Formats: sequence, C-alpha cells, structure tokens
Amino acid sequence: MSDLTSEDFSGAILVAKNDSIIEHRAYGLASKELNVKNKIDMKFNIASITKSFTAVAILQLYEQRKIDLNTPIGKYLKDYPNEKVRNSVTIDQLLTHTAGLPNFYVTNFLEKCKFKYKQVKDFLPLFVNDTLLSEPGTQYHYDAAGYVLLGLIIEKVTGENYYDYLEKNVFEKADMSNTTAFEIDAIIENKANGYTFAGDTSKPLKNNIYYLSKASPGGFHYSTVEDLYNFNKSLFNYKLLNKKSVDLMIEPKVKGYNTHLGYGIDVDQRYDEPILGHSGGWYGVSGEIIYFPKSDYTITILSNVDTDSDSGKAMVTDFFKTLIAGNFEQ
Repeated sequence: MSDLTSEDFSGAILVAKNDSIIEHRAYGLASKELNVKNKIDMKFNIASITKSFTAVAILQLYEQRKIDLNTPIGKYLKDYPNEKVRNSVTIDQLLTHTAGLPNFYVTNFLEKCKFKYKQVKDFLPLFVNDTLLSEPGTQYHYDAAGYVLLGLIIEKVTGENYYDYLEKNVFEKADMSNTTAFEIDAIIENKANGYTFAGDTSKPLKNNIYYLSKASPGGFHYSTVEDLYNFNKSLFNYKLLNKKSVDLMIEPKVKGYNTHLGYGIDVDQRYDEPILGHSGGWYGVSGEIIYFPKSDYTITILSNVDTDSDSGKAMVTDFFKTLIAGNFEQ
C-alpha cells in the first residue's frame, strides 16, 4: 500500500487481520472542486454492497420463522400488481438474481428525476410492469428490482420502514454509526463527492450527482471502510445472524458472471483460498468487501472515481486477492 499513489486510486482502504485493523489509508480527493483530500473516515457511496445488508435483514426474518424462502412472494405482497411475479417468484430467487427481473438502474432509472425516490415503494414504477427476462428460477440476471421487493417484504412482515429496520437491526448491532441512506440533496458532513468518466475514460471526469438517488434495498447507501469492516466482522462473529444462517448465506447457489452467488454474498472460488464478499459499482462509485475466511483477512475498499479494469478499485482488489489467496485460476 505504500507504493499506491493518488494518481492510481482515489478513496479509502482498510486491511484487518484476526479482528484487528492493521492498515487504514486514504488517497486522492473527496472534492476536486475544492481540493479537499479523502480521509479514512470519509463516507462513500457503496452502490450494490447495500444488497448484503438487505440479505442479512431477510435472513433475520427467516431465523425468526416469519418468512419462507421458497414460497411465492404473493404470500407477503398480496397486492403486488404483477401476477406472474406475485404467484411464481420466491424469496430465494430474489436473493440469487434468478427471478428473471430486469435491472432498472441501467434502464428506466437513468431517465427519471432522482429526487422523487423517498421510500422503497417509490422504486416500483421503474420495473413493476416490465416483462420478465426469463422464467423464474431458470436463469441468472443480475438485478436490483429483486432486492427492492425484498425491502417491501421486510416492511410488510415487520410493520417497519425498511430504512428504520436496517438502522436498528443491522447498523446498530454492527457498530456502523456512519452508514446511512439520505436524500441526494442533503448536506452531509464528511461525504466524498463521486466523479465519473460516464463510460469513456478518454474524456474528463464529471460529477456523478445526476446518476444517484436515495438508497434502495438494492444499492446506494453511504458508508465508510471501517463500517463495512464492522459489518463483515459482526456477520462472521454471528452478531447479526446465527451460524446456521451465515452458512446458508455463503453457500454457493448460482454461478454468476465471475463468481458463485450465495444470498447477498459473492463466493469467489478462482483462487487457492475461497473469497467472500460483495462489490459495488456505478457512475463515480466503486467499492468492495473482501473476506478471506481461512486466513481471516478482511479488506474493505471504497472509491469515489470509476475507472477501467486495469486501475483504481479493480487494481487494488486484484492485488489483495492474489497477495492473500494465491494463484488465480480461469
């Protein structure tokens, strides 16, 4: 990490071993306009890492026997307007991206005004009437819509607002005091601005504010590298779920693009040691939780600049995976 420069990476990195932080550094600028440097306790958007929080919340309800993972979601969302989804899709399929739902973030979402998304239900019009991409349970399609439905199930079963439920049952239990969802025009202390190439690294960076909204259960919370470390530590120390539920969460169930999927957890088996975690990427957002259960290393990485596969967060991730887990296998 001593050789990493702000030209290579913008954001924060934490390295922990055996429940002790051994490295914690920040690089680059939180505000390019004001020349403000990133700090180790800076809040960054985490994109899809939010899905791990939502999956934990669902499995808490499963532990309490309030939900069944293999029952059609109509049992919990009786008035859901899409009959095919209501009667055929299960919670298991929502968790593993096999429900056939579209990823609204890369389609309808980009064209909409982002200020109107205040509650989980506000995201429904982005996908509720869309045709399924495949029959439920037959194919993998990475999506955010399924996790929005999981958020609605959490609200229906608990009688609580999704955001409030996470705050009390995940963030407080895991000592995640700097993790939150807020309106995109809110003034937040110690928040890193995001900068995007918008898909073309030959062009200048742009501010990513027009690509974001308040967090949904599928993405866009803000957090710090230490909070993400606390989340991972609490998960695998069984403070959020019991061992049986954690084992269920990390059991490989579906082959994704590069890794296998558990419930809100990616399982990378391409190295000498299995690697668990979840990544997040969007315009001006890049992050990852990387956990090596055999050697008990945890790496959390958050960046406020999107880059190509050979630089930025991707470069840092590949470095740590190879350093700790050994040889990469195609």
